[in-house]
Amino acid sequence: MKDIWNEYKILISFTLLYLIGAAYFYGTRGNLEFIAYLGVTIFIGLVILSTAHKSGLDHLVLWMLSIWGLLHMMGGLVPVGDTVLYGWRIIPLMDRGGDFFILKMDQVIHFYGFMTAAMVMHQLIAKRSIPSIHPGMLIFFATMGSLGLSAVNEIIEFLAYVNLTQTGVGDLYNMGLDLIFNGLGAFAGAFWQQKRFKRVA
Repeated sequence: MKDIWNEYKILISFTLLYLIGAAYFYGTRGNLEFIAYLGVTIFIGLVILSTAHKSGLDHLVLWMLSIWGLLHMMGGLVPVGDTVLYGWRIIPLMDRGGDFFILKMDQVIHFYGFMTAAMVMHQLIAKRSIPSIHPGMLIFFATMGSLGLSAVNEIIEFLAYVNLTQTGVGDLYNMGLDLIFNGLGAFAGAFWQQKRFKRVA
């Protein structure tokens, strides 16, 4: 554990700082949805850090994961106009009423998050795959792995939606658009990581 602290102390300190702030904010307001997300974020963070030396994830991806956590915590915390960061409607590229709106910050965060997840998947697969694996297969499996994680995320959001009296999840349009941006981000992350992988190899 000491070796992990010595190597990642800046990253760990940064992550702990925003997690403590988010825990205080959401705890004092009784926001059960984000308290649950906070618990999941802490659990995932501990798993990633405790296996960092074995997984071989590079520092860029670990920082991207931490920033993803920060964006997730800020999503329901930072006020933007009459809504919060997640609900911020950035550019009206498409507006069909209700939650069918592109482009929202929620969609940007989904894109970024599952781009990062695809990079993680790529690194995990590439580290353990045979040298002759086709680059297209690496991209495909990293994308599919990220999409699998995105499905888990949407299941958690759905369970929050049906079990909690008030959530910021949104309707089925929101879920569908989330999945689309998850997919776009997953492919972008897998493709980008393949480019990085080729430069290192």
